Amino acid sequence: MDLTVIGMLSGTSFDGVDAAVARLSLDDDVVTLRPLGLHSEDFPADLRRRIGAALPPQATTLEEVCRLDTELGQLFGRVAAEADRRFAGSTADLVVSHGQTVFHWVDGTHALGTLQLGAAAWIAAGSGLPVVSDLRTRDLTRGGHGAPLASTLDTLLLLSDDVARGALNLGGIANLTVRGPDGRIVAYDIGPASALMDAVVAELTGGAERMDRDGARAARGTVDERLLAELLAEPYYRLPPPKSTGKELFHLDYVRAKVGGRRVGEDDLLATLTELTARLVAGACTEHDLAELVVAGGGVRNPVLMARIAGLAPGTRIRPMEEFGLPAQAKEAYLFALLGYLTVHGLPGTVASATGADEGSVLGSLTPGRGPLRLPEPAARFPRELRVSAP
Repeated sequence: MDLTVIGMLSGTSFDGVDAAVARLSLDDDVVTLRPLGLHSEDFPADLRRRIGAALPPQATTLEEVCRLDTELGQLFGRVAAEADRRFAGSTADLVVSHGQTVFHWVDGTHALGTLQLGAAAWIAAGSGLPVVSDLRTRDLTRGGHGAPLASTLDTLLLLSDDVARGALNLGGIANLTVRGPDGRIVAYDIGPASALMDAVVAELTGGAERMDRDGARAARGTVDERLLAELLAEPYYRLPPPKSTGKELFHLDYVRAKVGGRRVGEDDLLATLTELTARLVAGACTEHDLAELVVAGGGVRNPVLMARIAGLAPGTRIRPMEEFGLPAQAKEAYLFALLGYLTVHGLPGTVASATGADEGSVLGSLTPGRGPLRLPEPAARFPRELRVSAP
């Protein structure tokens, strides 16, 4: 069944929300996605500040969690309605909202719980559309990490041929999807991408800046090899996949503890954190013997980071997501459109070996919109391939 779906994502940088509109269809075992457009809105400054104040290691209250859940849901509903109006002529069938992650509960190699805010009922009220939300928890009930969910799109779009290719997303956290030697899909969070860099820049500028734009600070700095060694000694990096992490581990106090009171120049600190991410990504390229690496996420806009990855992994061809039909910034939003489409067709949204679950799961909870809830007939089987058609 053809559906117009709005996939919506607020990422670990908690700076705004992306809503991607797609027309999706399923023919036998091939799903086709036609991207219609991306609408993005920044969070109001006060809302962004309050989200940051509620994230670990800070303490918060249930009152503030309730307020954030409501206000994010209301904002997401307005964003979905605007995306529907701009790119679907107010004819969309479904909204799929990842929500704003505020906690991902991990103990070693086991994920035990996850919490995303942005109440689905407010999204349904604001957009008038049915909403699929809470897309990670079901996978956790099957022993998985609920992450990286990008592995589903990666598997169907990027890993369906015989090229030794990896799919990398550089958001707050860097995650990777590859096909292992036995043909099984392997996916995991490598470690921090922008999470530590953004936290440091915000601290240095009193919140006036949110990122090392164009890698300018890192470009002026020199890598502190002693600090880099301390950072690379993090035990998480030696855990076997599948594994997941987040700002529960990688936050500003984590950097302070690693610096340990030494004097490290501001630009040198950014250069060192950029080098950390590049080393982790290049190490994964070597470990998995990748001929190609397809990169998406906000990190692709950091030329210093991208140059260091290329320099440290000379045997791996770096390719932008655009070569496969999707804008790098919009990949994850289109991912959630795909996952919601699979959900309403009764199909799993996870690849079990990628998340560590014992089986794939139909993801999410469904909240009706203004009209009667009408679901398509269940599909016969999970697709083997995703094709992106011209907008």
